[in-house]
Amino acid sequence: MSAEAILESWATNQRIHEMLIDDISSEGMRCTLSTRGGRNVVRQFAHIHNVRIYHLERRAKKLLGDLEKYETKAEPDKRALKKSLRDSAAAIATFFEDCLDGKPKRRGFKRGVIQHLSYFIAHESHHRGIILLTLKQCGHPVDKDLRMGIWDWDRLGTSDV
Repeated sequence: MSAEAILESWATNQRIHEMLIDDISSEGMRCTLSTRGGRNVVRQFAHIHNVRIYHLERRAKKLLGDLEKYETKAEPDKRALKKSLRDSAAAIATFFEDCLDGKPKRRGFKRGVIQHLSYFIAHESHHRGIILLTLKQCGHPVDKDLRMGIWDWDRLGTSDV
């Protein structure tokens, strides 16, 4: 697998987040199925960003730049959330590139970059599933074409999206 394919897969994953955020109403972003104060939709996205930061703190601190975690109950607006996710995705992409290039002081997963990429995409897809279910159950489902389109990675991996 080429570095280009790894980075394109990561970029596709990020594009899905941004497409969803664009489609979800402000009211939808505040939806939750939790009865005990758990994460609403906006905090699910913030959690994704925070996990990226967590890994950078432990594996490539110098790539953090001015990236910061959100507080547990923070609810950033859509613009700020997209910027945070875009910036943390760029830092993770640099981390992957550094690992592939054998750059010192980059501690990826012991079994390599593919496993690390897979972990991130699996984790983030899990939270997207929670987001989609929450929105559906709360009466704010995302557009059907988008709901189906996030699975068309052949198309999402191009600039035609």
